[in-house]
Amino acid sequence: MTYDNPRKILSWAEEDRPREKLMLKGKAALSDAELIAILIGSGTTDMTAVDVSKLILQSVGNNLNDLARLSVKDLSKFKGIGEAKAISIVSALELGRRRREQDRPQRVRITCSRDAYEEIRPHLLDKPHEEFWILLLNRANEVLRPVQISAGGVSGTVADPKLIFKHALEYLASAIILTHNHPSGNLTPSQADKDLTRKLKEAGRVLEIPVLDHLIFTDRTYLSFADEGLL
Repeated sequence: MTYDNPRKILSWAEEDRPREKLMLKGKAALSDAELIAILIGSGTTDMTAVDVSKLILQSVGNNLNDLARLSVKDLSKFKGIGEAKAISIVSALELGRRRREQDRPQRVRITCSRDAYEEIRPHLLDKPHEEFWILLLNRANEVLRPVQISAGGVSGTVADPKLIFKHALEYLASAIILTHNHPSGNLTPSQADKDLTRKLKEAGRVLEIPVLDHLIFTDRTYLSFADEGLL
């Protein structure tokens, strides 16, 4: 009597085979090794396609970015991976890279206070209450993301320095721009605005995340602390 080799995928329960598992449970249910196994199709006489895929992943510390750096020649060194299978892996990872490139929006570069105003304008336009936002910038002064810090009443809102710099550190920002709106349309900074700006500028200096500007936003125009020499 002969028995199936337990290392062959066909001997596995149907829900554990990569292709069948994808159809039954969806692509998100598959591990990285199982997805690669689908690409290569088959393993060796003593290893399943999943086993071979696990060995490949282990060689790069299970890091898909490092896997994407391997060439067809590099991949072909693994037992069970010929040129055709290596090409399939390289092609799939290249498609993933191109998808990420298309998904990545072009970042806006801030070169002056007007750029900052236009970037934050969609978030603060027509607000009946005060809100405090920051723009997180990279080393090239490109906007990583706008972040709302707080929302308050008609005459004020709270800006917690700890929360502001928590966001800056989390996203590895190289600089920040502060902004809050005055629903009244009054562009004159209050003493509280000045004190907060000074406090945040000092904190940014210590953390090496400089505060480049603080804008007071209104629907029609703005005041820049940097332009007015108030920073």
